[in-house]
Amino acid sequence: MDFRLTDEQKSLQEAARRFAREELPDIARKLEEENKPPSRELVKRYAELGFLGVNVPEKYGGLGQGNVEALLILEEFAQISSAVAFPVFESSVGPVRAIEKFAGDALRDKVVPAVCAGELTVAVAMSEPDAGSALTDLKTRAVAKGNSYILNGTKRWCSGGGHAGGYVVYCRMSDDPGARGIGAIYVEKDTPGVSFGPNEQLMGFRGIPSSDINFDDAEIPAENIVVPAGGFKKLMEAFDLERCGNATMALGQASGALEDVLQYVQERKQFGKPIVEFQAVQLKLAEMQMRVDAARLLIHRAASNAENGLPSIQDSSVAKCFANEIAREVTGNAMQLMGAYGYSKEFPMERRLRDAWGWGIAGGAIDIQKVNIASAMVGRRFDQRR
Repeated sequence: MDFRLTDEQKSLQEAARRFAREELPDIARKLEEENKPPSRELVKRYAELGFLGVNVPEKYGGLGQGNVEALLILEEFAQISSAVAFPVFESSVGPVRAIEKFAGDALRDKVVPAVCAGELTVAVAMSEPDAGSALTDLKTRAVAKGNSYILNGTKRWCSGGGHAGGYVVYCRMSDDPGARGIGAIYVEKDTPGVSFGPNEQLMGFRGIPSSDINFDDAEIPAENIVVPAGGFKKLMEAFDLERCGNATMALGQASGALEDVLQYVQERKQFGKPIVEFQAVQLKLAEMQMRVDAARLLIHRAASNAENGLPSIQDSSVAKCFANEIAREVTGNAMQLMGAYGYSKEFPMERRLRDAWGWGIAGGAIDIQKVNIASAMVGRRFDQRR
């Protein structure tokens, strides 16, 4: 077991780090102020530099690297901001990977290369007004009609809603109860019958648009089926990789905060000396470093163990849960050490704190991850309805 990065991994990481730090801070600040996603031109540049679809096979336009390599790059971007990192997230661990793994050849060949080329963004539409953590309660329904499916329902809290060009929509595709009736279908943004609510005004995640999606008799070709009814387990297996991405986005807030505060405490002087000379500050720095290192190791364990497939629910849930929790703690401690400078919108720390809280809600709340972990430990699912 070797915890050191290979020379190739170090090279990828350094390339991402250099680009992110030289090119993205001003863009991140603008996206935050305007609450707009990265421009299509910027996403295309990501693609040209090889930062999209890092772990997607080369035949689909990716780099053909592993999950760890993708997450190394994602963390470097996330250290700048969640918004500038989101296209990397969506291309490497987002719903497009479910299309790559489970969809038919025609849909896969149409969507995946376009995402890797920066020409298309694909979002996932899971939650509904009455179905969040209880995802099997979803009511959005796709009914077969000839060579098409007629889709009706409403999705909520869709990151990328109204901006992404395509959506992997979890929906009920048969009358079977619970998970057995659920599958997923790919829906293009401009499909007649598809409309979007206003951009949500959230505490964080500015620059990552989120909105309701409404489906009113939207007709979707049958070849756009990603997973048919009864494939809910497959969808959630693919989502285990997205959990690793969520965990890395949270980690990026924490590791970025640690870098910022480490520089700050060596420059900021009080009582005639840099505040890093005070033992209380030293203890906080050490605690923050321990938590960041531990989260990164848990994420990389989940990704590394899944190099020939998808992460296990236990590995991915442990990584996500821990990273979500420590991100809130580390960014909070960093803000406290920076005082008013941390609390000011002139500096990125307060944004990191707001985004850190968001990642512990998105993609399955922290407490749901703990239920997943306990279920994996005892080898059975717990029925929350009894």
